[in-house]
This record gives sequence, structure tokens and C-alpha cells, in this order.
Amino acid sequence: MTRSLAALPGAARRLCLSRRRGEICTREKDHRGLHHRRGGSLMWSDVQADPPLCPGSGSPAEPAARLEDGFPDGRALCPVCWAFAPLTDDGRLAEHDSWRGDATRTDADRRRAWFNAHGW
Repeated sequence: MTRSLAALPGAARRLCLSRRRGEICTREKDHRGLHHRRGGSLMWSDVQADPPLCPGSGSPAEPAARLEDGFPDGRALCPVCWAFAPLTDDGRLAEHDSWRGDATRTDADRRRAWFNAHGW
């Protein structure tokens, strides 16, 4: 019997993360067919998906509190997409794509530790 990576203990479930009207697709990454938000009637195609650039780009922000290891390294938390984004010289969120998941398990662990320490 083979088990998917998502079924393994401690493994992160890899979601599609396509967005429409700010809602994130709840299907598995690389799925076939339309994107959809579980529990709702919102469905969309790739053509109808939100652009990757986060509308929170350019918003005023301050650096987020740091963990002992320095995370999030002087970046601010975007209130629109929940990404940690760099700040411009004038204290605004730099242009960034909407958060679509962490690149590595280590990144996900650091992000989880930050939210557990500092909340939403």
C-alpha cells in the first residue's frame, strides 16, 4: 500500500493555492479540473484566478516581531495575504506575490513557530 506524502505523519499537505477573490483553492497541488473552495460554491479556472501580485503591496507596514533565530529577518507581515514581505525605504510593503505556501519544511516550521508565538 502506498501512502501519499500528505498522509505521512508530520508532512505538510501540498495544496494548489490558486486564488480567486482572495479565497485559496483547497484541492491538492497539480489537480485536474476547476479550482474550488471547499464548503462553498466558488469555482474558477486558471484564466479567472487572481493575479499573483498581492494587492497589499505598497501598504504601510512595520517589521514583524522576531523569533530568537531572527525570523522573519526584518520583513513585515502582509495583512492581505499573510506573507512576510520586505519593506521599502519609506516603510511600505515591497511588491510581492500573494503567499502560496512555504518552499521548504524548515520554512513552514519557522512560520508556524512565529504564528504560535505572536498570533494572527
